[in-house]
Amino acid sequence: MIGIIESEWGIIIILAVVVLVFGSSQLPKLARSLGSAQSEFKKGLSEGKKGDGDKADPDKTDTAAPGDKAVAKDGDGSSTSSG
Repeated sequence: MIGIIESEWGIIIILAVVVLVFGSSQLPKLARSLGSAQSEFKKGLSEGKKGDGDKADPDKTDTAAPGDKAVAKDGDGSSTSSG
């Protein structure tokens, strides 16, 4: 399969099959969605790299003392405190 991709005739055949399957009217939409997905992926990677620097700093992390009780903040009614 990899040998087909390396030859120029193989690439031409693959492109012809893609045009037949998706149609010439759908190819610009497909390319646009692939481009936007790629830009979102790169944006997520850059945000992830920024976030990694913050998590590596132990002074910025929130840690609870061993005696503290956790309380649910999402309002689902479940909490560790008894009433």
